[in-house]
Amino acid sequence: MKKINSTSVVLMVAVCSVVLFCGNLVVLVEGSGLCNIDEEGLMACKPAITAPQPSAPTKYCCDLLRKANLECLCSYKDSSMLPYLGIDPNLAMELPSKCGIAPPSMC
Repeated sequence: MKKINSTSVVLMVAVCSVVLFCGNLVVLVEGSGLCNIDEEGLMACKPAITAPQPSAPTKYCCDLLRKANLECLCSYKDSSMLPYLGIDPNLAMELPSKCGIAPPSMC
């Protein structure tokens, strides 16, 4: 169950990164960004969830996840955009645990 929760968080980060970066979807954000993460921050985690050779999450990425609204990020867990954008869902599930972050219980 923990992997599913972790996936939710990471998948949201990946989806939001691509959405904001590529402009494929219209996302209205003010000040703090999407789920308390700005575009630059969202892109910081993408290398850690991209196959075939993901990098370890950076301190910046992990710090970002600690400040993010994880429940908000979980709302994007079932996005069909992830595989299209090159995001590996299995790697996404692992990111919070690699950062030492407990996922929200209802994710």
